[in-house]
Amino acid sequence: MAHQHSSRRRLSPFSDTEDMADMSRLLAPRLAYFAGVARTEHVTRAAREMGVPQSTLSRAMVRLEQDLGVDLFARHGRTVSLTPAGRTFLTSVERALAEVERAAEEVRADADPATGKVAFGFLHTMGAETVPGLLQAFRADHPRVRFSLVQNYGEAMLEGLRAGELDLCLTSPVPDAPDLVARRLDEQKLRLVVPADHRLATRRRIRLAEAAEENFVTLEPGYGLRRITDDLCGEAGFRPRIAFEGEEAETLRGLVAAGLGVALLPPPAVPRPGVRELTVTAPRAAREIGVAWLADRPDTPPVAAFKRFLLSRRGTLLP
Repeated sequence: MAHQHSSRRRLSPFSDTEDMADMSRLLAPRLAYFAGVARTEHVTRAAREMGVPQSTLSRAMVRLEQDLGVDLFARHGRTVSLTPAGRTFLTSVERALAEVERAAEEVRADADPATGKVAFGFLHTMGAETVPGLLQAFRADHPRVRFSLVQNYGEAMLEGLRAGELDLCLTSPVPDAPDLVARRLDEQKLRLVVPADHRLATRRRIRLAEAAEENFVTLEPGYGLRRITDDLCGEAGFRPRIAFEGEEAETLRGLVAAGLGVALLPPPAVPRPGVRELTVTAPRAAREIGVAWLADRPDTPPVAAFKRFLLSRRGTLLP
């Protein structure tokens, strides 16, 4: 492993992120080799243990020292020992290699068919009954699959898919985008929710146009149900007068009970006192519920199994 100190080149000091990335690309392939030589203090023995030619290992160590611009080893015939700089470097290298191994074990565990992980997003209105029921049914056959659950509005979940933070999501409306795959699973009727003492509270059915003069409490812009509300009101010939914009359907139901306005909402998990829920006869008031995932992203076995399960629930997704 003899080498010329005069031939050693030094990288320029880190001036920006690109310099740091260049150094990482230079060093990363040689770190395991360095740790092996440092552990055995013998190039031939390290090469045998790692299953690489001795000449390859020797050249790698020379290049590593050249790139760093420091001596990592003191040579003693066939054996080597770490210099003070080498010992300092070894501490960080072992920590880095251990972190890489930990990350590798984590992704292998997440992909395990029996015990892997599914990152699953769903709408707030799906959280009380629908999603717990789905998970219970799926885990009857896959009891050790783990879930990372995210409850959010539709657009945020689609961004989570694109960012790689979610594997699948239940959302509404069913998205139509070239980078996503979406499948319709079910349909949920929407009701016009009014206070129990409202002038319309004695009715069972209503045309939405009859509520044109009412104040509406709705979800914030960006929520799928808000878009559906605006579209249905527009189809009925009016623009809703908004009294409040929120983030939770049940919060809106409570505000309706308090007399703040009316709302278009899916059926509640548990009937709420203080309101009446009217069937909307025109226009047709419903929302489609679908599952979406990122196109062209390979599924791990647990994700593929849960996707098949969700698709098998077409028409029976909702309680």
